[in-house]
Amino acid sequence: MYYFPEPPYFLLVFGLFAGLTSGAAFEATLKQKVNEWSKNRSSRNLAEMKGPQLFVPFVGISAGICIFLSAGLEIFGFPSWLSYGISLPLTLFIGWLVWSQLGQVLSQLEKGGSKALDLDSWS
Repeated sequence: MYYFPEPPYFLLVFGLFAGLTSGAAFEATLKQKVNEWSKNRSSRNLAEMKGPQLFVPFVGISAGICIFLSAGLEIFGFPSWLSYGISLPLTLFIGWLVWSQLGQVLSQLEKGGSKALDLDSWS
């Protein structure tokens, strides 16, 4: 008889749960930091936004999504080394893109205020 390992359904649910809970923490921290900045209008607070208080939940989101993606690939029959080999670089690349975009948005917010981010006026 051939041995077929059980699909990692627990890792799929755990990765999704970790990504969602870290995303909620990221959202709450970002909202709190932006509210603090809008009250003070200090560039010092805005420059500190990308500190560890925001980076730790972001890493949690990335780790949860990496586990979720790799477990999803394993469910479809990929070996675990290949599924992690695909999901880890993909998650790192997309995470780097999102983090750099966040930095650009924060710098636009610092230079022009909230009106610099008004996307409705582009039409």
